Amino acid sequence: MVQFIESELVLLKKEIDEMWTLVYNQLGRAGEAVLTLDRELAQQVLVRERRVNAFELKIDSDIEDIIALYNPVAIDLRFVLAMLKINTNLERLGDFAEGIARFALNCKEPILASGLVKELRLEEMINQVSAMLELAKRALQEESQKLATAVFAKDNLLDEINANATAVLADYIGKHPESALSCLNLVSVFRKLERSGDHITNIAEEIVFFIDAKVLKHSGRTDEHYTDDKK
Repeated sequence: MVQFIESELVLLKKEIDEMWTLVYNQLGRAGEAVLTLDRELAQQVLVRERRVNAFELKIDSDIEDIIALYNPVAIDLRFVLAMLKINTNLERLGDFAEGIARFALNCKEPILASGLVKELRLEEMINQVSAMLELAKRALQEESQKLATAVFAKDNLLDEINANATAVLADYIGKHPESALSCLNLVSVFRKLERSGDHITNIAEEIVFFIDAKVLKHSGRTDEHYTDDKK
């Protein structure tokens, strides 16, 4: 029985890794689509979102089977529960990637003003989301609590950039009222990027839970990670 469950857990970790790569690529494409207003690239993100949803359902089903058939306990149970929650958070990141890509599809501007993009620090924010997701993946692969907890500090930069974005966009609208609609829609992109950081932080917490059996969200952290912001 032990040998069987070990092989199932190895396969589960491989599936999570594949889901992770898919979502990482989705966020990367969505970010590039926004920066370049590449509508073809944005459409690719929308098409691949169905794969993300299908993969999430398959992983959920596999986890249900593992629990029903093998009744895991101790570290095995913590691993399975962590993978279940990580899978959910990855699916939400896929949703955010889709939402970000839709901005590029619907934007009426031929291109975003380079000065505005620089002042907003949009590219920096997109890169930070990717860096956080990559770091969290390394933490799981290496089973490193140090790498997992390092994700938390990186989320602060996303909060900072998001907090400044509204004022920057309001000032730009005052000078360029013809771009008001695009700027207002761009606020949603920043919000989704900021929420992506929250979900990656959730993932890092689950990795720590698996590694050290600690549930950080009940140890004084006050981030509202579970507010639904799918739109």
